[in-house]
Formats: sequence, C-alpha cells, structure tokens
Amino acid sequence: MQYCKQIIILRALNMPTRKATPALILIVILFTLGSVHSQTGRDSDQEFGPVVRAYLGYLRNEQEVVDDRASRREISSNYYRRNSNRIKALRQMAIRLARETNNDYLPELEAVAVDEFGLLFERPRPASSLKVGEVVNNTFRFLGSVRSVEIFYLFARLDPYEQAELNEKNKVSVQKDLTPTDLEPKTITRTRRVVP
Repeated sequence: MQYCKQIIILRALNMPTRKATPALILIVILFTLGSVHSQTGRDSDQEFGPVVRAYLGYLRNEQEVVDDRASRREISSNYYRRNSNRIKALRQMAIRLARETNNDYLPELEAVAVDEFGLLFERPRPASSLKVGEVVNNTFRFLGSVRSVEIFYLFARLDPYEQAELNEKNKVSVQKDLTPTDLEPKTITRTRRVVP
C-alpha cells in the first residue's frame, strides 16, 4: 500500500510537469527567438573593432536625426531621401573597407552625388574620368561609387601626412623635369638710365 501511495504521489508530481512542458518549451523558444532577433542589427557590427563600430553607430544616429527632422517636417522629402541614401552609401563603403583591410581604421569618408562635386572640388572633373584609388587634388582618394537608389561617389580624405608626402613627391618630380639652365639663378639687369 505504501508502494502504491508513492506511485500515486510521483504521478501527481509528474502530471503538471507533462502538461507544462510544451508551454515551457514554447516560452523558451519564443524568448530565444526574441533575443536573437533583437541582436541581429548589432551582430553584423560585432565583427569589427571599436573604431568601425563607433562609426557605424554614428551613421545610425545620423539616420535617426534625419528621421526625426522629417517627422517634424523640418526638411523636404527630397532632402530626406538624399541624406538617407547618402548614409546608406557611407555605411556600405565603411563595411567594405573594414572587411577588405581587416583593420579597425576608417579614413574620413565623403559621399557626393554628381551634382555635388562642386562641394569638394573647385574645378570638378567628370565622374566617368575617375579611377578607383586615384588621388584627386592631393586631398581625396577616390574609393568608388555606390548605388543607393542614386549613385554616390565616395572619397577618402587624405590625412595630413599623406598630403605632405604627395606634395613632396610632386616637388621632386617638377625639379627633375627642369633642365639645368632652368635651375640656374637668373640675373636681372636694368637698362641704364640716361640723364640729358
């Protein structure tokens, strides 16, 4: 009889567990999926170092600012679209650079549409003449173009050391092109003044 009581007690203890097991499993699965879903936006950033993650966070914040200004009708829809697309283009290029170089460093990036070339250059060149890796005006390196609804041309601003090095190379190449007579100091003489 005591043996039967133990079996009955064990069955009674197991019964709620059996009914609760599917519900418990369902809750655990939903909780797991919810936490995975909330991390997917940041998981892509986790492959990068702190500098690249900070830049990607900065771009996220910029998008939030543009969204907020649009919701308050402070900016036009064209302005909103162009800036949102520019932010997407900058994000794509930053991720591409970080993955290609495996380095936690990003240069200062500029993304401009064709009609905005005048913002970066005094005498803008046609976009079709740009080559990837080319240095423009000893100030920017052309990184390529990114299509984010419209085409943006991305440039990396050279740091001051790279600019100084390029300027030095240009001076040396100009001096090599000069002939020895061009390098000699030229004497300047004046005509004599005749007094009457």
